[in-house]
Amino acid sequence: MLSEKSTETVRATLPAVGAAIGDIADLFYTKLFAAHPELLRDLFNRGNQNAGLQKQALAGSVAAFATHLVAHPDTRPDVMLHRIAHKHASLGVTREQYPVVHHHLFQAIAEILGEAVTPEVAEAWDEVYWLMANALIAIEERLYAEQQVLAGDVWRTWTVAARVEETADCTTFHLAPADGAPAPSFKPGQYVSVQVELPDGARQIRQYSLSSAPGSPVRSITVKRVRGAAAAGPDGEVSHHLHARIATGDTLRVSAPYGDLVLRDSAAPVLLASAGIGCTPMLSMLEHLADTGHAAPVTVLHADRSPADHALRADHRALTHKLADASARFWYEAAAEPGDGEGRLDLADVPVAPGTTAYLCGPLPFMRTVRAQLLAKGVRASDIHYEVFGPDLWLASA
Repeated sequence: MLSEKSTETVRATLPAVGAAIGDIADLFYTKLFAAHPELLRDLFNRGNQNAGLQKQALAGSVAAFATHLVAHPDTRPDVMLHRIAHKHASLGVTREQYPVVHHHLFQAIAEILGEAVTPEVAEAWDEVYWLMANALIAIEERLYAEQQVLAGDVWRTWTVAARVEETADCTTFHLAPADGAPAPSFKPGQYVSVQVELPDGARQIRQYSLSSAPGSPVRSITVKRVRGAAAAGPDGEVSHHLHARIATGDTLRVSAPYGDLVLRDSAAPVLLASAGIGCTPMLSMLEHLADTGHAAPVTVLHADRSPADHALRADHRALTHKLADASARFWYEAAAEPGDGEGRLDLADVPVAPGTTAYLCGPLPFMRTVRAQLLAKGVRASDIHYEVFGPDLWLASA
């Protein structure tokens, strides 16, 4: 895929670009938002921008893509590309935005690296950019076609049919299409984007997993209120808005469902491991397994701060009990009840059936630890699937 000439140039310049890519990303966003302030207002996560997380995400994804091309010039990192493309599709990103990004990114590269950016270097990195961009465009347009929407036209108005306070910090919103038309189908484990208009007029967007099963008459999202982000900027502003201002009968702009961590149709044993609000896609998978009468063993594992903090805890247990061969184990850092584990999730004494397919969702360190324990128990790497939220999508294949 990457030409031989460009491969050698990128290989030679990757250390220098890699060392400067944080500065390049910082300048890129400064230039991009100066020229297009509406992108920061209505598309990019302002909390991640203020915390510097989006800069790290751009730097990480470009570096990861270039590193892969140098090591494997005839292939591409499809896991990472598909995960980013699903996120872009849920935001309504279109092919017309890629030249805008290219313009400001390469201005930043030239400014940061100066004379080191010879015509040959610029041509090689231009090839890297468009290989990545065109791959994403192709995947995103295929995703739009699958949802039978025009590219970027992913938004519909939904009504909050009910609101349920799950814990002090987690609320479930049950949603139905405001126009009464059928809700779009989705796969267990997928998410939607929710766009809200904030008091300053910004229309910020966040992603929330669907916690209901595809067969449910309504679509449900369970939103955790993000606290303690004031020092890092307005991170958590959408979750606070939803908790404080959205009531039964209100409407929300919600995207078509996307996400590539989905439950596979299989008769194999299943293991669902989550931590915190990462239980939401697991609940959708678990309900679907119960609805379809999955007969093979199902192992349900969850870690949280305390039983009171465990959103959808009763559903977690009830759905497990509906299955023919399933067990649930929970771990809590505090106030663990009889039968629950104390501290962090540990697979040491958890039996894992041969041929198990595992799905993980939670903080990245949690998933890496659980993945390592599953590998040690003989689960194949190809049978362990995990969801990465926020700006860390490029780590999906790490």
